[in-house]
Amino acid sequence: MNNAGVSHIGRLDTTGEGDFDRIFRINVKGVYNCMYGALGYMKAAGGGVILNLASIAALAGLADRFAYSMSKGAVVTMTYSVARDYVGDNIRCNCISPARVHTPFVDGFVRKNYPGREQDMMDKLAHLQPIGRMGRPEEVASLALFLCSDAASFITGSNYPIDGGFLNLHG
Repeated sequence: MNNAGVSHIGRLDTTGEGDFDRIFRINVKGVYNCMYGALGYMKAAGGGVILNLASIAALAGLADRFAYSMSKGAVVTMTYSVARDYVGDNIRCNCISPARVHTPFVDGFVRKNYPGREQDMMDKLAHLQPIGRMGRPEEVASLALFLCSDAASFITGSNYPIDGGFLNLHG
Protein backbone atom coordinates (compact mmCIF):
# COMPACT_ATOMS: atom_id res chain seq x y z
CA MET A 1 0.00 0.00 0.00
CA ASN A 2 1.40 3.32 -1.09
CA ASN A 3 0.39 6.36 0.90
CA ALA A 4 3.10 8.87 0.06
CA GLY A 5 2.04 12.45 0.01
CA VAL A 6 2.70 16.00 0.98
CA SER A 7 0.50 18.93 0.13
CA HIS A 8 1.23 22.28 -1.43
CA ILE A 9 -0.84 25.41 -1.78
CA GLY A 10 -0.27 27.23 -5.03
CA ARG A 11 -1.37 27.88 -8.56
CA LEU A 12 0.84 27.39 -11.61
CA ASP A 13 2.18 30.95 -11.41
CA THR A 14 2.90 30.71 -7.67
CA THR A 15 4.47 27.24 -7.66
CA GLY A 16 8.21 27.46 -7.99
CA GLU A 17 10.24 24.75 -9.64
CA GLY A 18 11.68 23.67 -6.29
CA ASP A 19 8.20 23.16 -4.82
CA PHE A 20 7.06 21.36 -7.96
CA ASP A 21 10.09 19.04 -7.85
CA ARG A 22 9.54 18.31 -4.14
CA ILE A 23 5.88 17.36 -4.70
CA PHE A 24 6.81 15.21 -7.69
CA ARG A 25 9.70 13.53 -5.86
CA ILE A 26 7.57 12.54 -2.84
CA ASN A 27 4.06 12.04 -4.25
CA VAL A 28 4.91 10.48 -7.61
CA LYS A 29 8.41 9.08 -7.42
CA GLY A 30 7.76 7.73 -3.91
CA VAL A 31 4.84 5.67 -5.22
CA TYR A 32 6.87 4.61 -8.26
CA ASN A 33 9.77 3.45 -6.07
CA CYS A 34 7.51 1.38 -3.82
CA MET A 35 5.74 -0.31 -6.73
CA TYR A 36 9.02 -0.90 -8.55
CA GLY A 37 10.60 -2.37 -5.42
CA ALA A 38 7.71 -4.74 -4.75
CA LEU A 39 7.05 -5.89 -8.31
CA GLY A 40 9.79 -8.52 -8.55
CA TYR A 41 8.77 -10.10 -5.25
CA MET A 42 5.12 -10.21 -6.31
CA LYS A 43 5.97 -11.78 -9.65
CA ALA A 44 8.16 -14.40 -7.95
CA ALA A 45 5.37 -15.15 -5.46
CA GLY A 46 2.83 -15.66 -8.24
CA GLY A 47 0.88 -12.45 -7.67
CA GLY A 48 -0.12 -9.80 -5.21
CA VAL A 49 -2.00 -6.59 -4.65
CA ILE A 50 -0.82 -3.02 -5.01
CA LEU A 51 -3.01 -0.32 -3.55
CA ASN A 52 -2.19 3.33 -4.15
CA LEU A 53 -3.69 6.33 -2.39
CA ALA A 54 -4.33 9.37 -4.52
CA SER A 55 -6.89 12.10 -3.83
CA ILE A 56 -10.04 13.59 -5.22
CA ALA A 57 -7.66 16.40 -6.23
CA ALA A 58 -6.69 14.08 -9.09
CA LEU A 59 -10.26 14.10 -10.36
CA ALA A 60 -11.54 17.62 -9.67
CA GLY A 61 -10.20 21.10 -10.26
CA LEU A 62 -9.33 22.29 -6.78
CA ALA A 63 -8.25 25.89 -6.38
CA ASP A 64 -4.63 26.52 -5.42
CA ARG A 65 -3.60 22.87 -5.62
CA PHE A 66 -1.78 22.79 -8.98
CA ALA A 67 1.24 20.63 -8.05
CA TYR A 68 -0.64 18.44 -5.58
CA SER A 69 -3.40 17.71 -8.10
CA MET A 70 -0.81 16.90 -10.78
CA SER A 71 0.94 14.47 -8.49
CA LYS A 72 -2.20 12.63 -7.44
CA GLY A 73 -3.38 12.46 -11.06
CA ALA A 74 -0.10 10.74 -11.84
CA VAL A 75 -0.79 8.19 -9.09
CA VAL A 76 -4.18 7.36 -10.62
CA THR A 77 -2.75 6.88 -14.12
CA MET A 78 0.21 4.85 -12.81
CA THR A 79 -2.37 2.61 -11.12
CA TYR A 80 -4.14 2.00 -14.43
CA SER A 81 -0.88 1.28 -16.27
CA VAL A 82 0.42 -1.15 -13.67
CA ALA A 83 -2.95 -2.92 -13.47
CA ARG A 84 -2.96 -3.41 -17.25
CA ASP A 85 0.68 -4.42 -17.58
CA TYR A 86 0.69 -7.00 -14.78
CA VAL A 87 -2.80 -8.48 -14.85
CA GLY A 88 -1.27 -11.55 -16.52
CA ASP A 89 1.11 -11.93 -13.56
CA ASN A 90 -1.82 -12.14 -11.13
CA ILE A 91 -0.99 -8.70 -9.73
CA ARG A 92 -3.96 -6.47 -9.02
CA CYS A 93 -3.49 -2.73 -8.76
CA ASN A 94 -6.15 -0.30 -7.53
CA CYS A 95 -6.35 3.18 -6.11
CA ILE A 96 -8.33 5.02 -3.45
CA SER A 97 -8.95 8.76 -3.85
CA PRO A 98 -10.16 10.23 -0.57
CA ALA A 99 -11.57 13.67 -0.01
CA ARG A 100 -10.48 15.44 3.16
CA VAL A 101 -9.88 12.92 5.94
CA HIS A 102 -9.41 14.23 9.47
CA THR A 103 -5.91 13.20 10.48
CA PRO A 104 -3.09 14.78 12.49
CA PHE A 105 -1.67 15.87 9.10
CA VAL A 106 -4.79 17.99 8.51
CA ASP A 107 -4.58 19.43 12.02
CA GLY A 108 -0.95 20.46 11.44
CA PHE A 109 -1.69 21.82 7.97
CA VAL A 110 -4.52 23.99 9.31
CA ARG A 111 -2.43 25.20 12.28
CA LYS A 112 0.46 26.15 9.98
CA ASN A 113 -1.52 27.81 7.19
CA TYR A 114 -4.46 29.37 9.06
CA PRO A 115 -3.16 30.55 12.45
CA GLY A 116 -5.90 32.01 14.60
CA ARG A 117 -8.59 30.70 12.25
CA GLU A 118 -8.16 26.99 12.87
CA GLN A 119 -11.72 26.22 13.98
CA ASP A 120 -13.29 28.23 11.15
CA MET A 121 -11.11 26.40 8.62
CA MET A 122 -11.88 22.99 10.13
CA ASP A 123 -15.61 23.79 9.87
CA LYS A 124 -15.14 24.92 6.27
CA LEU A 125 -13.24 21.76 5.36
CA ALA A 126 -15.90 19.59 6.98
CA HIS A 127 -18.68 21.27 5.05
CA LEU A 128 -16.95 20.99 1.66
CA GLN A 129 -18.23 17.40 1.63
CA PRO A 130 -22.01 17.24 1.10
CA ILE A 131 -22.16 14.67 3.90
CA GLY A 132 -21.14 17.52 6.25
CA ARG A 133 -17.96 16.15 7.77
CA MET A 134 -14.48 14.99 6.95
CA GLY A 135 -13.80 11.31 6.51
CA ARG A 136 -12.31 9.19 9.25
CA PRO A 137 -9.09 7.22 8.74
CA GLU A 138 -10.85 3.96 9.64
CA GLU A 139 -13.35 4.49 6.79
CA VAL A 140 -10.51 4.64 4.27
CA ALA A 141 -8.80 1.72 6.00
CA SER A 142 -11.94 -0.41 5.65
CA LEU A 143 -12.02 0.18 1.91
CA ALA A 144 -8.28 -0.53 1.69
CA LEU A 145 -8.68 -3.78 3.60
CA PHE A 146 -11.44 -4.90 1.26
CA LEU A 147 -9.48 -4.01 -1.90
CA CYS A 148 -6.46 -5.96 -0.64
CA SER A 149 -8.52 -8.99 0.33
CA ASP A 150 -9.46 -12.08 -1.66
CA ALA A 151 -13.06 -10.81 -1.61
CA ALA A 152 -11.91 -8.20 -4.15
CA SER A 153 -10.13 -10.70 -6.42
CA PHE A 154 -12.10 -9.52 -9.48
CA ILE A 155 -11.17 -5.86 -9.00
CA THR A 156 -8.15 -4.35 -10.73
CA GLY A 157 -7.43 -1.12 -12.55
CA SER A 158 -10.00 0.84 -10.55
CA ASN A 159 -9.97 4.10 -8.65
CA TYR A 160 -12.36 4.52 -5.73
CA PRO A 161 -13.27 8.03 -4.60
CA ILE A 162 -14.28 8.00 -0.94
CA ASP A 163 -15.43 11.56 -0.62
CA GLY A 164 -18.66 12.11 1.28
CA GLY A 165 -20.35 13.04 -2.00
CA PHE A 166 -17.80 15.69 -2.99
CA LEU A 167 -17.46 14.76 -6.65
CA ASN A 168 -21.06 14.00 -7.55
CA LEU A 169 -23.40 15.68 -5.10
CA HIS A 170 -22.55 19.36 -5.47
CA GLY A 171 -25.30 21.04 -7.33
